[in-house]
Amino acid sequence: MLISSTALEPRLGPVRQTYAGTKDFPPITRAYTDVAQVVRESGLLNRARLFYGLVAAALALAFGGAITGFLLLGDSWFQLLIAAALGILFTQVAFLAHEAAHRQILESGPANDRLARILANGVVGMSYSWWSSKHTRHHGNPNRVGKDPDIEIDTISFLDEDAAKARGIQRFITQRQGWFFFPLLTLEGLNLHFISLRHLFGKEPVKGRALELTLIAVRFALYLTPIFLLLPVGMAFAFVGVQLAVFGVYMGASFAPNHKGMPVIAKDAKLDFFSKQVRTSRNIGGGWWATWLMGGLNYQIEHHLFPNMPRPHLARAREIVIEHCRTLGVPYTETTLLRSYAIVIDYLNRVGLAARDPFDCPMAATYRRV
Repeated sequence: MLISSTALEPRLGPVRQTYAGTKDFPPITRAYTDVAQVVRESGLLNRARLFYGLVAAALALAFGGAITGFLLLGDSWFQLLIAAALGILFTQVAFLAHEAAHRQILESGPANDRLARILANGVVGMSYSWWSSKHTRHHGNPNRVGKDPDIEIDTISFLDEDAAKARGIQRFITQRQGWFFFPLLTLEGLNLHFISLRHLFGKEPVKGRALELTLIAVRFALYLTPIFLLLPVGMAFAFVGVQLAVFGVYMGASFAPNHKGMPVIAKDAKLDFFSKQVRTSRNIGGGWWATWLMGGLNYQIEHHLFPNMPRPHLARAREIVIEHCRTLGVPYTETTLLRSYAIVIDYLNRVGLAARDPFDCPMAATYRRV
C-alpha cells in the first residue's frame, strides 16, 4: 500500500526491519522495466546542460566572492564566516562530483569520470576512486547486511550485532550514538580527507593513483598556503577547523536521511530491483529548496532507480514512481527534513541499546548506592 504524502514517514519506534527473503517482498518482475520505459519516453534521462552550466557559473561566482572577502577582511575573526561559506561551497561541489560520477552531467562516461575526478580530488580534496568504489557498492545493495559499506561500523554502529561488539570508549559512544551523531559529523570532513589519503597511499591497486595524489596535493597547496601566510597561526587553524566542521556536518546531514532507519535487508535475501531500491530509500519533501540544499539527494528513491538522471528531472520522475508504487502496492516513503533527522537519531539510539550491559538497571544502581 502506498503511504500518502500526508503520512509518508515511518513512525518513530523500532524502525529496523530485516527482510529475510522473497516472501517479504512480493516478486514484481516487470516493475522496473515498466517504470523505466515511462521515464525514458518522458525524456527524463536526457542531459540538462543549461542547468549544470548555471550551477557551475553560480559556484564559480560564489568562490570568487569568498576569495575576495578573504583578501579584504585580512586579520579578522570575521574570516570564520568565510570559512563556513567555503565549507558549504565545497559540499556543493561534492554534489556535482557525485552527479558526474553517475554520468548525469556530460554525454560520455569517460568525460563524466574526468570531471568527477577533477571536482572530487582537485576541489573537494577527496579521492574519487575510493568514493566511487564505495558508492557503487552502496547503490547495488542499499541497506543489505554485509554488502552495503554505508552500514558498516565506523564509530557509529548501524546494526545491532555491530553495536553489541563495542568495547571501551567505543561502547560509551555507541550507547548514546543517536545524540552524538551530529556532533561527530563535525569531524567527518577531516575523516574523509584521511580515508582518501590512506586509500591512495595503500598497497591496493588504484586506477589513476598518481593523478589523484597530484590533484589533492595541488588543491591543499592552493588552499592552505594563503590561509597560513595571511592569517595568524591560531586564526589560520581556526579557519581550517570551521571549514572542515561545516563541510562534515553538511555532507553528513545531506546523506544520512536517505537510508538510515529504513528497512535492513538480510544478506541472503533475494529481492527484485524495484522493491529493493524503493523500500530502503527515503525521500525528503520541500520541493526546489530541498533540491538545492541537498543537491538532489532529497529525491533518493528516484536517484536509486535512475542514478544517471539529471537533478532537475527528479521531481517529475517522482510523480511517475509514486503512481507505479500505488498500482503495485509498494510503500513510498517521504518525510520532512527535520522529521528524518528525528527518525535517524531514534534509530541510532535504538541500535545503541545493543551495546548496553544487560545488568545496567537504573533501579539496581540506585539501591547499590544506598
